[in-house]
Amino acid sequence: MVRFEHVGLRYGIGPEVLRDVSFRVDPHSFQFLTGPSGAGKTSLLRLLFLSLRPTRGLVTIFGHDVATLSKDALSTLRRRIGIVFQDFRLLDHMTTFENVALPLRVIGQGEETYRDEVVELLNWVGLGDRIWALPPVLSGGEKQRAAIARAVIARPQLLLADEPTGNVDPKLAQRLLRLFIELNRSGTSVIIATHDIALMDQFDARRLVLHEGCLHVYE
Repeated sequence: MVRFEHVGLRYGIGPEVLRDVSFRVDPHSFQFLTGPSGAGKTSLLRLLFLSLRPTRGLVTIFGHDVATLSKDALSTLRRRIGIVFQDFRLLDHMTTFENVALPLRVIGQGEETYRDEVVELLNWVGLGDRIWALPPVLSGGEKQRAAIARAVIARPQLLLADEPTGNVDPKLAQRLLRLFIELNRSGTSVIIATHDIALMDQFDARRLVLHEGCLHVYE
């Protein structure tokens, strides 16, 4: 599903923030991405989400070399990827329901086909009483849960989550992790970026560990 071969990334004329990164993500796999602040986790997620192209090396996603794709082709591939950003990126003029349903609207589904599913998911993540609220009145934890619901609603082939449990209590963090695990069992490959060692220790999952721009893989 994803293959990186000797990938390097730099911004402008600065030093490389990722150096000689090689790994693969198989279909139906589950892994954590971890490492200290500044190690390059967000940059790696941006490469995976196709919002950046590598400075050198080969990145293939869903069998396509991203260096050769047009912007339209990248946009089409991106629809097969769900992502939870640390800054949530909800649209302030849309309700929680509308934000979560957006990936389904983009692919042309009518509201009558997804209304019940969106409401059920919002209830499951504890936002049943915030369905019609706008993002500016939501707490940080509520925004995070809405962003997670938006990322998973279309059952993407690849899910990327950047610190998805950082603003919630441990009990809700476990509930959200179960959501990711169930999505993985239904066929989605999952990559979760986190600093939470205790959380990772509760799961028997592959770890991608970044240190000073270099990646180490622990099965």
